[in-house]
Amino acid sequence: MYEQVKNTYAEIGVDVEKALETMANTPISLHCWQGDDVGGFEGSGIELGSGLAVTGNFPGKARSIDELKQDLEQVLSILPGNHRLNLHAMYGDFGGKKVDRDEIEIAHFQGWIDWAKEQGIGMDFNPSCFSHPKADDGFTLSSLDKGIRDFWIEHCKRTRIIGAEMGKQLGSACVTNIWIPDGLKDQPADRLVYRKQLSESLDEVLAEKLNPAHNIDAIECKLFGIGSESYVVGSHEFYLGYATKNQTALCLDAGHFHPTESLADKISSVLMYVPELLLHVSRGVRWDSDHVVLLDDATQGIMQELVRCDALPRTHIGLDFFDASINRIGAWAIGTRAAQKCLLLALLEPRGLLREAELSGDYTSRLALLEMNKALPWSVVWEEFCQRNDVPGELEVLATVKDYEKSVLSGRD
Repeated sequence: MYEQVKNTYAEIGVDVEKALETMANTPISLHCWQGDDVGGFEGSGIELGSGLAVTGNFPGKARSIDELKQDLEQVLSILPGNHRLNLHAMYGDFGGKKVDRDEIEIAHFQGWIDWAKEQGIGMDFNPSCFSHPKADDGFTLSSLDKGIRDFWIEHCKRTRIIGAEMGKQLGSACVTNIWIPDGLKDQPADRLVYRKQLSESLDEVLAEKLNPAHNIDAIECKLFGIGSESYVVGSHEFYLGYATKNQTALCLDAGHFHPTESLADKISSVLMYVPELLLHVSRGVRWDSDHVVLLDDATQGIMQELVRCDALPRTHIGLDFFDASINRIGAWAIGTRAAQKCLLLALLEPRGLLREAELSGDYTSRLALLEMNKALPWSVVWEEFCQRNDVPGELEVLATVKDYEKSVLSGRD
């Protein structure tokens, strides 16, 4: 059946083998925080805050680094292709000791690096500028309190050094992404003062030049958050300007814009001015609710745009959702595989014919080709990809997740 489907696609100029090769070489960075509801392992007892919320309490949450690694290994065994781990700074191995975030060191993450080596995967990293007493007033890098500001500047500096070491040891550049929750619930009297402060803080954080083969700096924008409904310091416009001026990567999160905005439409514009793009593929439902990614129009649009404008070599794809209302392993597997399916669909488009029709003004053919492509048996290609990678096909995924739930997750209190 696969050979027949491959020949069908060849008739419209699509090289299926090339598409599968691209799939194999396009990792998705798995977000560690899906496994434990953004808790981390600092042992401080601080509850999730700073505008972040997780819904649900499904049994089997990872309670330790070892359990989280075990769960991640299970997820990786379900996913075709080669992927990455995206780690937050609050997930270090602190040995039961109190280590504040301005004191973190490479040693606290060496165990993760060694684990990633064993798995044959790369790593990405993030400062954790939330759920901390020094983020309680709603400001971190943009705080007007120098002591608060300096604390978070030091934290971010250290994450860059740690990220660079991850990239160096693993032989694959680590994307170190800065997101802060800074903002106000109601209208500010002065929007500019905080943004000036954020710009100065970022300048200090990024002052040390690191080897781009080891570390890639990214900054992440947001429209609004819980407790910052009226004003977010790090808006899209602010970070787009900063990334353009300083030539950092820009992170676009699918849940960080107005529900009527198209993230896909931003990609080609942004890549005209910034060197690289980081995507956090998520699913916001009326707000930044970080639902599990689906094979839906929004996600397909993102992947189509990456392929259509040849942006994959300059784009780092990660996930950012956390759903505790369902099996967490299932959430990881369903969401990641959905993102991969959307990418495969984009790679199987007859781009040559589509561009030819568009440039000649034949919009009827363009529309017909796009609709025709939706009806082609792309799922056969997906199953072939799963088979080649020795992972479960669509009919086996749920059983694999349920078996793990029964044998491992059910034993956790």
